[in-house]
Amino acid sequence: MRLPRGLSGDDLVKKLSEFGYEATRQTGSHIRLTRTTGEGSHHVTIPRHGALGVGTLSAILREVSSQLGIEKAELARKILK
Repeated sequence: MRLPRGLSGDDLVKKLSEFGYEATRQTGSHIRLTRTTGEGSHHVTIPRHGALGVGTLSAILREVSSQLGIEKAELARKILK
């Protein structure tokens, strides 16, 4: 699956909030999102730049999908809808 070009960090933050991630802090141009479950919490950092690079987006989706226990392609489809 091709990852989208032009997806901003702010857009990704909004999309990941649908999966239980909440913005917990911001340092400079980066936002830290946290998802807390009964097993603990998971943190992911999203750059608030214009358009995210494809490699950056891929790495973020890989990390989030492994935490959620779903395939990266499935997560990408849900985010793009």
